[in-house]
Amino acid sequence: ENVAAEWMLEFACSCLCRHFAEQSGAEFWRWKDVAQALINGLSQIPPHQKKTIYLCQLLIRVAQGKSLGLQFENDQRISPLESALSFWTLLEGEENKLEKLHEDIRRLIQIQIVAVHMENRYFKEAAEALERLFTDSESDKPLRVKLASVIKTKDPYVPLLQSFSYSLLISKIKSYINLFMKENETNFLIQEATKHVASKGLRATALQNRPVEVNENDRSDLETKQRFVLSIILLRDVLGQQHETCKPKSLNNMQNVGKNEVSLAHSRKRQRWTYKEDRELKLGVRKFGVGNWAKILLHGDFNNRTSVMLKDRWRTLSK
Repeated sequence: ENVAAEWMLEFACSCLCRHFAEQSGAEFWRWKDVAQALINGLSQIPPHQKKTIYLCQLLIRVAQGKSLGLQFENDQRISPLESALSFWTLLEGEENKLEKLHEDIRRLIQIQIVAVHMENRYFKEAAEALERLFTDSESDKPLRVKLASVIKTKDPYVPLLQSFSYSLLISKIKSYINLFMKENETNFLIQEATKHVASKGLRATALQNRPVEVNENDRSDLETKQRFVLSIILLRDVLGQQHETCKPKSLNNMQNVGKNEVSLAHSRKRQRWTYKEDRELKLGVRKFGVGNWAKILLHGDFNNRTSVMLKDRWRTLSK
């Protein structure tokens, strides 16, 4: 259960990163809920997943950074962006490179903490946040002095705040996300799904983004369905195998059907093809062409069939 939760957390973080970078609002919020639920379910943070968790929390807070009414901390004075800064500090502690990018993002978050308060006419709160943000180090002093002067003007549109805007912060975080994704492109679930598809001989059809005679909306819909089907296949096979490994031997003989791919295939073969399924198969072939069995399976209404079964049935019907 812990291993599966770690896999899903990595996958949720990948989805958060992608939808944050693509500015896909609805999808981002959906995966935010998934990631947050997985994080809340951890009794402790695995050391190898610290960066993953810190990045999820950072993105969630930055995405809602202008909503001062939201509270992520027990201290009601702490804005979403100020809470995000604490997770950025933790992320910096997990890395020993990207110093320039780290410094740029840190400064932008600090500036925007003040800017967001000023945009909402909370000048007193902006001054209080400034006191919490900076230490007495000499390296922080120039920016601290400039921001103090900005707060005194009570003008949220001064050049400093415009030059270091929220959109620039988002852009810098996207740059960090791209680097993070490259380092973590061997995500377990994606890796296993790719191997599974390759082993089933579906790569040419299931992963090929070249639907026949479809517009952009249909292509997007097909790709979404393909990802969904691959996810179901993956979770069924990988987690099913783990369940069989962990199950007491005395129970093995109680659940013969469905415990591996071979027995599942045999159970499917025993199902008679219905008139409705034959009709769906013919319609699919007419629409996508012979050989595009994965696409036909995705779009058709079949009863627990595989693309191989569709191919065999078509051979029978053709005779």
